Amino acid sequence: MLFSKILNAIKRSFISGVLVVVPIILTYIVLKFLFKTIDDILQPLIFQIFGYSILGLGVFTTFLIIILAGILTRNFIGAKLYHYGDRLLVKMPIIRPIYSSAKQLLEAIALPSMNSFKEVALVEYPRKGSFALSFISNRVVLEVDGTLKKYISVFVPSTPTPVSGMVIMLPAEEVLPVDMTVEEGIKFLVSGGVASPKLIKRKKKMSKNNEEVAHETR
Repeated sequence: MLFSKILNAIKRSFISGVLVVVPIILTYIVLKFLFKTIDDILQPLIFQIFGYSILGLGVFTTFLIIILAGILTRNFIGAKLYHYGDRLLVKMPIIRPIYSSAKQLLEAIALPSMNSFKEVALVEYPRKGSFALSFISNRVVLEVDGTLKKYISVFVPSTPTPVSGMVIMLPAEEVLPVDMTVEEGIKFLVSGGVASPKLIKRKKKMSKNNEEVAHETR
């Protein structure tokens, strides 16, 4: 049927457009926030010194800071300075929890090969019968009513910006690891579920590292 073919063509075009537009919009939102923050800091100083504002100063300065930070951390001296600065921030009482959490979360999402998010899983949330995509962050042993039980902490990201969300601790049997990579999981979330495989299969066997339990606590 002609109408059905036209509708399917529009649907495919819409999905393709979403995959192109959404990442661009998210990138724009993050960069706009950075540009505006730096611009709000620098423009009053520039105006006080020179008597006028400089258009685009926030954009230029943000790119310059990011590039310089990348260059500095890639050489020996810069890496040492970053290491000391990082250690200083994680020791400051008020800044420590915010800085450490933000850094670990961003590394976990942006650098799958170096982070603690090794598996993607499904959990029944926010109610029974509905599933939310999550990332397994840790496996722990909890003492519940005098009994040691295996629990899994999972990070359930929000969409379409998976840098925020909530952490839930669930019994191990209520967490279903699936056959998806962390990168595929992020694409699924950022696209609002559009970039999803047709079949999401449960993993047949968990990795050895993820099955280890701290029996020393017994």
